[in-house]
Amino acid sequence: MNDANTSLAPHTLANSGEAHQPPSKNEGIKERSRALRGSIDDGLATTTTGQIAEDDTQLIKFHGMYQQDDRDLRGERRRKKLEPAFSFMARVRIPGGVLTPAQWLALDGIGTTYANNTLRITTRQTIQFHGLLKFNVRASMAAMDAVLLDTIAACGDVNRNVMCNPNPSLSAAHAEALELARAISTHLLPRSRAWHEIWLNGEKTAGGEVEEDPIYLTHYLPRKFKIGVAVPPENDVDLFSQDLGFAAVIENNKVIGWNVVAGGGMGMTHGQPDTFPRAADVLGFCTPDQAVKVAEAVMTAQRDFGNRSDRHHARLKYTIETHGLDWLLNEVTRRAGFALQPARDIIFTRTGDRYGWTKDAGGNWHFCLFVENGRLRGTALDGLRAIAQLHDGEFRLTPNQNVIISNVKPNRKARIAALLSAHGLDEQKSGLRRNAVACVGLPSCGLSLAESERELPDLITELEAELEKSGLREDEIVIRMTGCPNGCARPYLAEIGLVGRTPGIYHLYLGAAFAGTRLNKLYRRDVDRAGIVASLAPLFAAYAGERRKGERFGDFVIRAGHVRPTLAGNQFHADVDPVA
Repeated sequence: MNDANTSLAPHTLANSGEAHQPPSKNEGIKERSRALRGSIDDGLATTTTGQIAEDDTQLIKFHGMYQQDDRDLRGERRRKKLEPAFSFMARVRIPGGVLTPAQWLALDGIGTTYANNTLRITTRQTIQFHGLLKFNVRASMAAMDAVLLDTIAACGDVNRNVMCNPNPSLSAAHAEALELARAISTHLLPRSRAWHEIWLNGEKTAGGEVEEDPIYLTHYLPRKFKIGVAVPPENDVDLFSQDLGFAAVIENNKVIGWNVVAGGGMGMTHGQPDTFPRAADVLGFCTPDQAVKVAEAVMTAQRDFGNRSDRHHARLKYTIETHGLDWLLNEVTRRAGFALQPARDIIFTRTGDRYGWTKDAGGNWHFCLFVENGRLRGTALDGLRAIAQLHDGEFRLTPNQNVIISNVKPNRKARIAALLSAHGLDEQKSGLRRNAVACVGLPSCGLSLAESERELPDLITELEAELEKSGLREDEIVIRMTGCPNGCARPYLAEIGLVGRTPGIYHLYLGAAFAGTRLNKLYRRDVDRAGIVASLAPLFAAYAGERRKGERFGDFVIRAGHVRPTLAGNQFHADVDPVA
């Protein structure tokens, strides 16, 4: 199949429909990069600065890293005529989010030895480290490699960490979802040896020649590409937020194939209405043996036709908006060598995690641990370290930034339960807090316009007081916050979405489906914390008194006329004023 793809006319602006526009700066950086090597090696050897060359800051994303600085310290360091407090964020590639106890302990060691003494669970089921200094990044990578982990393609214009339902022990279907996620991740992994050369001091390519990547070729993708695998009725991977998604179709407890969806994406830009979040469209159905071929076909179609001139319009969702869904179906047929079948009927019911202890058919136990906004530090990190030292199962990271201590043998359950209790890790949370997700935001994210991770917990505390008044404390309502409109915490698929505008100010969105199948709509512009609480308090009271049996909050605010439904991504900005 790869040979067929290389015969296409890849990476031409004529193919992408942008022949009249010059390629973006990033395209030139990739072309000159020598298969992602650039001058990163030289930059690491320079000890007079904590940063690396500007072009290399783009290339290290393909290695799973971002150069960042502590924005809390910018002013002070500027006054002292010091360069910004540069550091690196490194994100691990963990398809499906499954780790052994040895791998967990190794990542814990990296966080406490080289980073900022925390582990940050991301919304793509992986761990990222903040605060790595330039001189210790290589040691961190070596520690990962020692337990068969890496950061390859965790960022950059490539296929990112492939998500799936976090507990493959629940059924054979869940195990097949993890198998597919891993197979897609391996197949779509960039083939450059640059990561091993640079970070592990691997052997350089003979004669200075660089390898040709059979799938990504020279320019890789126009932008990032995200894939998720779901097992209905659980939509914990937020399937419709993905560029490409696979939903298991199960008959007689067996996966007979996968419904395929494409064109999801959360990012947009404030003030640019031609950018918008988009929920994926259903493409069709494929058999289990066809799924990896479908993944390559969709991704390479985006490789060849995606917009390489304007990175704001370079995701697959905009390619589909430009060329149409029928075009993508035809491209999949041409590239894969078969046509997708009509999609089968499936139902999603929720996006959140199920907390506490559950027992599988084999008699083993699994404990889903709530981790507020994915940040593990202090006592929580100590508790999980103690558990990892006696646990012989797995740790599973969830798309909602939590941890499942998985496959606990019956004779070890009591000891692990005691450690959870001793470290305060089994405390009950409200329904709103259990379904809360936040991006990192300030101070480390260079794109953030407002607080997120540090703001949401206190906001939820104030909202809990209002929910208590209405008897809704245990009701599950999905709330998500991001510090900017790029949507890393998938706020546009939350029943309550908060998107940063400036420090302390957010847009408030309402009306997404609890099951993650419908986008929300702007309800209030530019509100502070007090304004958010004042806006939501009467809606909570109305919801408690007027909801129908089984009606979710996101559905209620639409039925009650507070917002109109968003029926398509390109209608996200339409009808944004509250309904009279």
